[in-house]
Amino acid sequence: MAPRDLDALAKAVKTRRIELGLGYKNAAKQAGISPETWKRIETAQPVRELSYAKVDPVLQWAPGSCTAVLAGRTPVPVTPMEGHPGVSISPVPPEALEAAKDTIQLATIATTSGLTADEIRALSERIVADLKKNNLLRG
Repeated sequence: MAPRDLDALAKAVKTRRIELGLGYKNAAKQAGISPETWKRIETAQPVRELSYAKVDPVLQWAPGSCTAVLAGRTPVPVTPMEGHPGVSISPVPPEALEAAKDTIQLATIATTSGLTADEIRALSERIVADLKKNNLLRG
């Protein structure tokens, strides 16, 4: 098994909990774990994998973020969508935005005729902008 960076996770969890204005007891309650288990995480002690999975949503992180931090990567924050409880969005890396534009352009070419390259480009830019405006894409 690869080494696990419990210290990095402890620091990331505590920092994020404080950023969100949560006390550790309240955070533990929201996660459905004991306050002692939460404190173990924040003091770099190992806990069950299931406990790590329960921490992610409380910290508004994508599933698997705690495990990612243990493996030396960074957590992926998600933002709850206004008016849609339980639905969250993650920031989209710039290369993914470009891939979305390319996909839209290819779909437009495949399903329409008579549009110029500039019109197709403008259409894909508009769709991406509208998705961002409606908080369906961030980036």
